[in-house]
Amino acid sequence: MRRGADVKLPETSTADSLPPLREVIARHKLGARRSLGQNFLLDTNLTRRIAREAGEVTDSLVIEIGPGPGGLTRALLEAGARRIIAIERDRRCIAALAELAEAYPGRLVVTEGDALATDIAALAAAEAGGCRIIANLPYNIATRLLIDWLPQIAAFATLTLMFQKEVAERLAAAPGSRTYGRLSVIVQWLCDVRCLFDVPARAFVPQPKVTSTVVRLTPRPAPLAPAEFADMERITAAAFGQRRKMLRSALKIVAADPVALLEQVGIEPTARAETLDVEAFCALARALRTAETQPRC
Repeated sequence: MRRGADVKLPETSTADSLPPLREVIARHKLGARRSLGQNFLLDTNLTRRIAREAGEVTDSLVIEIGPGPGGLTRALLEAGARRIIAIERDRRCIAALAELAEAYPGRLVVTEGDALATDIAALAAAEAGGCRIIANLPYNIATRLLIDWLPQIAAFATLTLMFQKEVAERLAAAPGSRTYGRLSVIVQWLCDVRCLFDVPARAFVPQPKVTSTVVRLTPRPAPLAPAEFADMERITAAAFGQRRKMLRSALKIVAADPVALLEQVGIEPTARAETLDVEAFCALARALRTAETQPRC
């Protein structure tokens, strides 16, 4: 693997001298807390695979959310990550991560804080070389974090994230499928979505009750079709808020004349939300904005 000149590792890798993660967890008394959505990934084969699938990490800043004891962090540093900002809410993990930072001088910055209250896009904007988010996201905030990042998604080169499998399926779902919904539309409008591989529950400590999936999101150079973010939020919320209803009924909460709006863009008023592709929602969003900005007689 090619490594940047400023992160060239010695022949004997620092990773070889680090204590096992289970020892770190025991020494720092890092029992996983359900309230924080913690499930620690200790399998080095899997953490290294995530680091590989994330792409070239030597040329950009990596932001990791919820590193816990640092299993994935180790794999990213071993892979040659130029610089990592690790955002960890659990104060118990800070000391363990500080030891890892000492082992890789200048390459790991540990920030104690809540990712939901952190302007991740601002961190990315300050980095001239680009930014990647790579994380085993806490289950209880994973979807909310992604939704918060979507308006500024272009600030990132890629996002390689672990979700519950059912969430990953929603992100990649095609029109007409059972899992296709509002999140599918907006994420696919802004990103190329690839489900990379599943991670079984037995790989985690403690074991969750669900399978996880690693997903790579690559922001598009431009959205799939023109539309304003706020309009896409409104039109998809209305359409999927009552997904069993025909669109002529579901869109009444956002459009004064939903039938005319649908006919204007060539969509049958009797259609349902799950049958429309992303471009059709974009056309509806543009038509809605036009209808709302035209002067009334």
